[in-house]
Amino acid sequence: MIDKMLIKKLLPLCLMVFMLSCEPNQKGETNWLSYGNDYSEQHYSPLSQINIDNVSDLKLNWELPLPDAIQFSSTPLAVEGMLYFTGDRAIVYAVDGRTGEIEWIFNPEIGKNSPRMIALGWNSNRGLAYLDGRLFLGATDGRLIAIDSTNGQEIWSVNTFEKVGNRSITAAPRAFNNTVIIGHGGADAQARGYVTAYDAQTGEQKWRFYTVPGNPADGFENEAMEMAAKTWHGEWWKYGGGGTVWHAITYDEEFNNVYLGTGNGAVWDHQMRSNGKGDNLFLGSVVALDADTGEYKWHYQAMPEESWDYNAAMDMILADLEIDGETKKVLMQAPKNGFLYVIDRANGKLIGADKFSKSNWAEKIDLETGRPVLGDAAYYYDSPTHLWPSPLGAHNFHAMAYSPKQELVYIPEMQLGAMFMKSTMPSMRDGFLNLAIINDYVEIEERDGTGSIVAMDPKTLKIKWKFEHESFWNGGILATGGDLVFQGTADGEFAAYNAVDGEKLWSVDAQRGITSAPISYTIDGKQHIMIPVGYGGLASLGIKSMQEGWKYKAPGIRVLSFSLEGKSELTRLDTGRHQFDPVDLGNITINASLADEGMGLYHGAPCGVCHGGKVNNSGAAAPDLREAYSVTDFETFRAMTQDGLLVENGMPQFDDLTVDEVRAIYEYVRQETKKAYDARAGT
Repeated sequence: MIDKMLIKKLLPLCLMVFMLSCEPNQKGETNWLSYGNDYSEQHYSPLSQINIDNVSDLKLNWELPLPDAIQFSSTPLAVEGMLYFTGDRAIVYAVDGRTGEIEWIFNPEIGKNSPRMIALGWNSNRGLAYLDGRLFLGATDGRLIAIDSTNGQEIWSVNTFEKVGNRSITAAPRAFNNTVIIGHGGADAQARGYVTAYDAQTGEQKWRFYTVPGNPADGFENEAMEMAAKTWHGEWWKYGGGGTVWHAITYDEEFNNVYLGTGNGAVWDHQMRSNGKGDNLFLGSVVALDADTGEYKWHYQAMPEESWDYNAAMDMILADLEIDGETKKVLMQAPKNGFLYVIDRANGKLIGADKFSKSNWAEKIDLETGRPVLGDAAYYYDSPTHLWPSPLGAHNFHAMAYSPKQELVYIPEMQLGAMFMKSTMPSMRDGFLNLAIINDYVEIEERDGTGSIVAMDPKTLKIKWKFEHESFWNGGILATGGDLVFQGTADGEFAAYNAVDGEKLWSVDAQRGITSAPISYTIDGKQHIMIPVGYGGLASLGIKSMQEGWKYKAPGIRVLSFSLEGKSELTRLDTGRHQFDPVDLGNITINASLADEGMGLYHGAPCGVCHGGKVNNSGAAAPDLREAYSVTDFETFRAMTQDGLLVENGMPQFDDLTVDEVRAIYEYVRQETKKAYDARAGT
């Protein structure tokens, strides 16, 4: 009892100490210490020097070109005038916030450590955690690495992966109270989800919590897994189960909770995964754990019977809201499925939920049961159906923001549907994407393939305003005390909007697609806005709206810092957008049967994640193979694919493919190359 009382007395002090990160120190520096700035994950800065009245005067302070980088999806950190962020291949950069000069670079060399695993990580990394002078990096290959923030030297490293299943890490860890927590991806490749907590000083494991049950014959790790197993049927463990925590982890100081946003089922097909029965806990859920022990407290499942990849691994925001005259401590989440959820953090009960994007898989959320009322389109097992949203989601990992000043949530929304159909011959090959579902991304409505900023009132769940973009897969959002909202787009615009009504107040052509979220901080008492520029995290997947996009390795990947005192001009570049030149293969004859075999291998391996579905690539993570010399020479293609010739550049080594399988993929790529060339030539 004494200990509990002491904790209650100390919690406000701890909170105050942490909030000091939002106040300038003696040097005039205000920090951004965590993925979402502070533990509330609001992606909000109270700084107001830059505001709606003067944002039009915002100028470039400095730019940092990174010509060797491939893409960005990282949210940076700002610590005592230093900036820390990750690029592709989990490379860490430390940059002087005043000058934009690189102080040090840490390269985990994931290609050398695990050349095959790169394929499941998309060459993407979304950021770092910081605590007590240490940076924490989740490397693609499963290592959690502690790095000295002053010099970039490794302090310790631990392998977080189990031997069973195929996993990768792309998310930022979370750090608090001498604890660092990391999850992983891989549900699409037969992984069983879990998160692990480590001692921040030593790297020793503190606890591990599984998000789905394993084989009952092996016993259950805890009562939560025994409870969850009652909602599963068949032999689900043979497929992994899924539920991976590949992005969202949030720490709640007030309740001493850790919240997990869990992912999709492995496999996607509920009939195959669980005999078509049961809710399958804790898929598509928010799960609350005791931060000290990892013990289960409560859960809310947004996606019972998950069958669409509508996972709940997106950002979770903590806030206090006045609802019906009562202050509620809430958790807000906009998962893939197109609904914004408001959940009571004290008990996990649903307070409210409503649509923020086009969604026909469900008509509404029943507030009495907390369950979705499914629409007719949700049932694709008997015949193909067109569903909104697509598996990419109405909202993906791109950071949403909340302004406690305006009491609005700002969501980077996407509208795109997909045709869902049950696979009659699912492949369960180890190391491949195994969905047991076939998806085809199809643009039907005029808005399909576009995005927007949706400003939504979480108390009423009504949309207050919307600013529409021509593109989707736009960057994360920053809200500020200056009544501003900042966002970069896939088209390469970085802009500021009025947080009250959505009016665009300022913009700059960054000349390269933007996926990352901006941050705000002060140096020498002056407020800065910083944004990593570089389209990342996804290839085109054959989507029409993303074809002929940003060229792989073209100029323009850089970091930009803006301030009211900025005096620089942004360097103008030829970024190579909308320049597609397929190779002329001449009058060749394609082996159609071999190409069909190669198509399945290409998408399963998964080549399409980086090089684009149907070999249609926007050029984000990897070259467009239809433009590559390797399509003219099989031995070169084989050496890059099978031998790992370009592993250090981020190209995985597919040494589990046979020569005949590589040849089939080669034939498929050549087929699509010839189609593209003939289409351009009008033949």
